[in-house]
Amino acid sequence: MSHLNYNHLYYFWMVHKKGSVAKAAEALCLTPQTVTGQIRVLETRFKGSLFKRVGRSLEPTELGELVFRYADKMFSLSYEMLDLLNYQKDEKILFEVGIADALSKALASRVLLSVVPSDGSMHLACFEATHESLMTRLREHKLDMILSDCAGESLKYPEILSKKLGECGIAFFSAEKYDKPFPECLEQGKLLIPGKRTSLGQQLHHWFDENGLNVTILGEFDDAAMMKAFGYFKQGIFVAPSIYKQEILSHDMHLLGETTDIKEVYHVMFAERMIRHPAVKRLLETDFTDLFAGRDAQVQHLL
Repeated sequence: MSHLNYNHLYYFWMVHKKGSVAKAAEALCLTPQTVTGQIRVLETRFKGSLFKRVGRSLEPTELGELVFRYADKMFSLSYEMLDLLNYQKDEKILFEVGIADALSKALASRVLLSVVPSDGSMHLACFEATHESLMTRLREHKLDMILSDCAGESLKYPEILSKKLGECGIAFFSAEKYDKPFPECLEQGKLLIPGKRTSLGQQLHHWFDENGLNVTILGEFDDAAMMKAFGYFKQGIFVAPSIYKQEILSHDMHLLGETTDIKEVYHVMFAERMIRHPAVKRLLETDFTDLFAGRDAQVQHLL
């Protein structure tokens, strides 16, 4: 083979990764007809079909899987090269971080403060979205790292590494007092809790069932700050990590009770190549024990 058109190979690689010509074309800013035509040229060069149609879906042929394995190594390596080169931005190290929207912003900020130098040598760019969206961006090399409460999904992808940063129990707060003991008192008011798609929300629903609690849920929130704001406006009982207890009580809230049966767990996820990034390296070497035990002075000052 005297020559291989790497653009054609890249289009094939994108179709395989995206699962369809339409999704690949959208990502490439091309028409589906153009992508299909270029893959046909590549198939002519390889003298064989790269995809077969199964129902409405495209699946790679045996040749397609072979070509993809090599193409995936090639283009993943090229992205790694670009990531390393793009660390520098205006003479500063670029650090692009995704933060799951269900996480406490104060705690996430404290984690990042521990790895971003104060001398201005690093350019931090933060993006907030759902865990699923951030994981997609991470796998597409559009983020250096993500902070999330859902580490399980990273296990699906061998190229993604994860580390547990810490965990803490949760507490229930309200502007009103109730006469029943905890946790039965939760049945006397309306609850404000994290959404079911979050790890904390799922744990809460399971915990309610386990304890036989017949609770009334007023609202579910993906944004923890919004949930807490509703609580401060005396709209119901809300939950928060126990490490924020003193700050919340200072707003004339009452502590109804706390439990370690439900935990908010923080994880950091990153591509294996990002171990070389100075911020990721520093984060992996940092001990956050005091932070998650509620003994971190900087977090208490921020709250």
